Order: sequence, then C-alpha cells, then structure tokens
Amino acid sequence: MKKLYVILLVVLASLIAASTAIAQPTNFVAHLSGSGEVPSVATTATGQAVLHLNASGTELDFMLMVANIDDVTQAHIHCGAADVAGPVVVFLYGLGPVVSPNGVLAQGTRGAGNVIPRPSSAACPGGVANFAELIAKMQSGDAYVNVHTVVNPGGEIRGQIRPAGP
Repeated sequence: MKKLYVILLVVLASLIAASTAIAQPTNFVAHLSGSGEVPSVATTATGQAVLHLNASGTELDFMLMVANIDDVTQAHIHCGAADVAGPVVVFLYGLGPVVSPNGVLAQGTRGAGNVIPRPSSAACPGGVANFAELIAKMQSGDAYVNVHTVVNPGGEIRGQIRPAGP
C-alpha cells in the first residue's frame, strides 16, 4: 500500500511539472518605435502595448500607451514577422476621432468577435482564422502592434508582440 502512495505521488508530481512546463504565456508586451516600422519611419514617437490573456484563453485585455505622436488615426494588431508589413487582425483604436495623446491611446478587451480572419499569405504564413490562432501568432512573435497617423498612414510606430517575463 505504501508503495502505491509513493507511485501516486511521483505521478502527481510529474503531472504538475509537465503542466507547468507546457503552460502558455498569458502576458505580452510590444515596445513601439519608428524603427520597427517596415520601412522604418524617422519619428520621436514611442509606445508600449501591454496585453493579458485571461485564464480561460478567450479574451485579451490590453492597454496601448503612446508619447510624442500627433494625429493618430488607428492602431491595430497585425499578423506578420518583424521584417514584413502584414494584414490587420484586430482593431485597438480606430474609426474614431483623430487624436494626439501623450499617455493611454486605447485600452479594453478583445475576443473572438474582434478577430478579422486572414488567409495564409507571404506576410502572414498560415493565416489567422480565429482568436486561438491570433494568440499562437503572438506567442511565436509573428504578430505586432502599430499606430497609424495622418502623416504616416501605413504606420508611424510599431513593435513585435512578445511574451512578457514570468
């Protein structure tokens, strides 16, 4: 009987270790600058996007902060590696007034209903069909945030989304 308890404890410890090892990141960050844009943009504007995936993996809370930027028109999450301009997948700010914030540009929650499905392409290999695939792109570094302005309609600042530290 004692041997059975020892075996059960070893199995339980192994399961806990395995679940910890395969746990996916839930916090993400992107540091935005003009040099991150494709092609790069000469600007003093900067930004920071902080994103948090809820425990059920169904919603993404975000805050997008910017500084030294004028006439913002839109901000998005795009599918794409660091060296490509990829398609918009989620709106973070847009279709609202043109603004010149120095602080929080946008914050909120996005879920499955906010994802714009995109087919596989050279800029977005594998595409993004749903929320889970968006999160997978964020986990692999194949998604980015950028902020568009009147002067730079293709994007003034950009940063790849990366899992944040523990």
